[in-house]
Amino acid sequence: MSTATTDADSPTADDLKTLDALARVEQGCTRCPLYRDATQAVPGAGPKMAHVMLVGEQPGDQEDLAGKPFVGPAGRLLDQALVDAGIDRDEVFITNAVKHFKHEPRGKRRLHKRPNASEIDQCRWWLNIERELVRPKVIVGMGVTALRGVLGRAVTITSMRGEPHPLDDGSQLVATIHPSSLLRTRDRADRDAKYKGLVTDLEVCATLLAST
Repeated sequence: MSTATTDADSPTADDLKTLDALARVEQGCTRCPLYRDATQAVPGAGPKMAHVMLVGEQPGDQEDLAGKPFVGPAGRLLDQALVDAGIDRDEVFITNAVKHFKHEPRGKRRLHKRPNASEIDQCRWWLNIERELVRPKVIVGMGVTALRGVLGRAVTITSMRGEPHPLDDGSQLVATIHPSSLLRTRDRADRDAKYKGLVTDLEVCATLLAST
């Protein structure tokens, strides 16, 4: 998981010693075009030595404005799922595979658009640095964008879900859905089943932590 790069806007080794310094440098990122329409980059947040890293897809509208990850409706769902799985959110590092909000205008609203492969791969450089600084024992990839950001290749959630997968840096990857998918599910029974599945996946994470 190398951070080597030749990009002109890349931080130097001195810039990468702390998460605070990394967050400041991310604000100047121009690695892909998404920075042009976003309010700001949204860096990860949480304790440096967190044992768990939660990786989402990208900031939403509220996250883009606040500059913090998972502070909107999907974040509130995730908070509850963490509680139900027995994981303290204050003890996890939470971030996104893509640091800028990709969207399209629809009247006065800004509607989420899924990042493409190039955008995910360009932003993977930042995610890798976060991983090197935090060194989590367990990484939870929430959604296919997050999984590509962690693995560097396209995979499906169903192919990865249900059991942990060891990574080259010694951490283990747990795959699950993104909590925002529950917000788009209108059928109550279907939504409840998806939520239960999310909690079950997070319980896998909790079990891994308890065994280390």
